[in-house]
Amino acid sequence: MADLRPYPFGALVRRALRELDERNAIFDLPVDKGFYGSAAHDLSIPFHGHRPASPLGPAAGPHTQMAQNLVLSWLGGCRVMELKTVQIRDDLQIPRPCIDMQTVGYNVEWSQELRLEESLDEYVKGAMLIRILQESGRLPLGAGFESVVFDMSVGYDLEGIRSPKVQAFIEGLQSAGPVVDRLRAEIPAEYARYRDLDFATRLSDTLTLSTFHGCPPGEIEKILDYLLEHNGLHCNVKLNPMLLGPARLRGLLHEQMGYRDIHVPDSAFERDARWEQMEGFVGRLGDKAKALGRSFGVKFSNTLIVENRRNFFPKSEKEMYLSGAPLHVLALNLVDAFRKVFGARFPVSFSAGVDRGNFADCVALGLTPVTVCSDLLAPGGYARAGRYFDPLLARMQELGATSIAEYVVRAFGCGEDGLAATAGLDSQTRERCLAALRDGGSLKAAAGEAGLAAWAAETAVLNTTHHVPRATADPRYGFPENSRPPRKVGSRLVLFDCLTCSKCVPVCPNDANFTYVLPAASYEIVKLRKEGDAWTSRSEGTLKIAKKMQYANFADFCNECGNCDVFCPEDGGPYAIKPRFFGSAAEWRRFAQHDGFAAESTPEGRRRLLGRFEGRDYSLEHVDGRVRFQGAGFDVLLAVDDPLTSISGHADPGVDVDLTLLRILLLIEQAVFDSPAVNYLNAATPAASREASA
Repeated sequence: MADLRPYPFGALVRRALRELDERNAIFDLPVDKGFYGSAAHDLSIPFHGHRPASPLGPAAGPHTQMAQNLVLSWLGGCRVMELKTVQIRDDLQIPRPCIDMQTVGYNVEWSQELRLEESLDEYVKGAMLIRILQESGRLPLGAGFESVVFDMSVGYDLEGIRSPKVQAFIEGLQSAGPVVDRLRAEIPAEYARYRDLDFATRLSDTLTLSTFHGCPPGEIEKILDYLLEHNGLHCNVKLNPMLLGPARLRGLLHEQMGYRDIHVPDSAFERDARWEQMEGFVGRLGDKAKALGRSFGVKFSNTLIVENRRNFFPKSEKEMYLSGAPLHVLALNLVDAFRKVFGARFPVSFSAGVDRGNFADCVALGLTPVTVCSDLLAPGGYARAGRYFDPLLARMQELGATSIAEYVVRAFGCGEDGLAATAGLDSQTRERCLAALRDGGSLKAAAGEAGLAAWAAETAVLNTTHHVPRATADPRYGFPENSRPPRKVGSRLVLFDCLTCSKCVPVCPNDANFTYVLPAASYEIVKLRKEGDAWTSRSEGTLKIAKKMQYANFADFCNECGNCDVFCPEDGGPYAIKPRFFGSAAEWRRFAQHDGFAAESTPEGRRRLLGRFEGRDYSLEHVDGRVRFQGAGFDVLLAVDDPLTSISGHADPGVDVDLTLLRILLLIEQAVFDSPAVNYLNAATPAASREASA
C-alpha cells in the first residue's frame, strides 16, 4: 500500500497553477509563507562552479523524492536541491512506519521508494514546474533569486553505480532533453503558453555520494574516482558521524548532551571508515579532482546508526538512524576536526539538526549549502524553511553585510585573523580590507570578488573553532530540551470530524493530506431491503457531520511514513483513518485490502465513483436524473430525495442497501471530485461527467 505513485505532469501543472489562482497557494503552501529573496542582500553562494541564489537546501530524503517536494522546497527559499539518494536496488520494501519525530528524529527510510526511471521523471518534472512558476509572474521573486542547483545523490557501491540502470539515471540528469520533450507535450492545453519555455536539459553536473553505513573506505574512493573521471561530475562525499570514534562520539552523546538512552553499537564503528582512512582518501580525491578540472568537497553528516530500542518501528528493524538536535552537535564537531586538518582546502556541505535557531550560525561557518530535513517534518512543514532567513537577514543587516561572504567575515569577529591567513593579497589590498572591516565599508570593493571569497573561506575555518564549543555546550541540543513528545489528547480519529488542528497537512513531506469542505448536517441512517416484490425501510440512528472542514489522504503520495500520526493530537493516524483517495481505479483495485475512493469512466462516458467501506466495494453513477448504486448483492437505481418509492433493481435476499454509504459517496463526490477548489483528484480524474449527456 505504501508504494508511491507518480502523478501525471499535466495534472501537476494544472493543480499548481489553478491553486495559485484560487487560493494564492501551491500544493497547500500559502505563497506568503514562502521566501523569495531580499533586495538588499545577495544570498548566493558558490557551489561547484555554480551560483545558487541561497545557501539553504533540502537534504536528500523525504523532501526531495517527488516533483511537488522540490517545488515546495523551492518556495521555502531552498536553492540547492539535494535529490533523494538512488541506488540499483529500486524495488526494496521500506518498513512502515519509517519516520519517528516524537522527540529528536529517527528513521529507517534509507533508500528511494521509486524506480530509477520514475525518480528521473520526478526530478525533471520538479525542475520544469519550478521554471513554469518562475515564468508565471505570480510569485514575488526577487531579482537574481531564480538560480537553483539540482545536486544528484547516488549510492551505495561501485558495482551498482556502474550498472546500466544507475548510469542511465545519471546520464539522464546530465542530458534530459528526451524527458523534457515528452513532459512538455503533457502540459495542458489551457497552459499551452508554457510549452515553449526554455526548460533546462542539463539538470545536474554535481553529485553527493551517500556512503551509507559500512561502506569500506577503499570502495568510497573507487566510486568517487569513477564518478569524477567517467561521469565528469563535481562531487561531494557524505561522511558518517562514526569518524569521531567511539569515545568522543559517546562522550558527546551521553555525557555532554545527556542522551543516555541512545545506544550506538560497536559494530557501527567497526564497519565504518576511520579518521585516518578518511584523511587519506579525501586528500587523494582532492588531488584527482583538481587534475581533472573538477571540484570536490565533503558533507557532514550522514545520520547516526543506533540500536532500535523504541516502540515505533517494526521490531524486525534492529537498527535505526538518528537525526535532529544531537546530530547537530556531532556534525559540528566533525566539521571542526576536519578543518583543523584541511583548513579551507575543501568546501563543506552540512546537514544535521538545522533549524531557524541555528541556520544563521551554519551560514556564518561558510557551510555551502546548509541542508535540512528533520525540522521540515515538524508542524508547519516547508513553511518553516521560509522563516530561516529572518534571523540571517537581521544579523546581516546588523553587521552591514550585503553578501554571504561579507557576513562570514564579519559574523564572529574573526575577520582580521582570517585576513592574516589569506594568501595572495598584496599589502595595499590588505590595508584596504582591514580599513573596510573596521569602518563598515564594502569588503568586496576592498578585496575584489576572488579576494573576498578566499578571505571568507579562511575566516570560516576560524569561525568554526570559535562557534563549535559554544554550540556543543548549548542546552537547546541536550536531552532535557528534546525529550517531550507531541501532546496527545486521548480521543481517536474518525472518518469525519476531528479537532481540525490542520497539523497533518503541512507535516506530510509529500503533500498527501488535504482538506475538503462538507456541509455540517445530520443524516438519518437508513437501510432498504427487498422482501418479495416490495422494498422496506428501517432507521438505525444518525450520521452527524459537525464540522465543515474535513481531512483526507491522497494515497498515491502517501508512503505511510507515520509522521502525520506523530503530530496529530488524536490517536489512529490521519493517513489510516481519514478518507483515502486513489489517483486511479486501477490503484484502488490493486490495494483491495484498504478502504478508499477513486473514480473511473464508464463505457457510456459517465463518471463512476468507487468506494470501499470495511473491505466491501460500492459504486455510484448518475443515470437520467437518478443514481445507480451497486454493492455486494445489489444493483439499484433510485432518486436520492425519495429512495423508497423510486428504487428499482436487484437485491439478494437478506442484503441491505445502506443509504448511509450512498450518502457518504454523494457527499464525497460533491466535496472532492466536483469541488470548485482544485485538488489532486479533480485535477487528474477522467474527463467524464456525472452523466454522459451533461
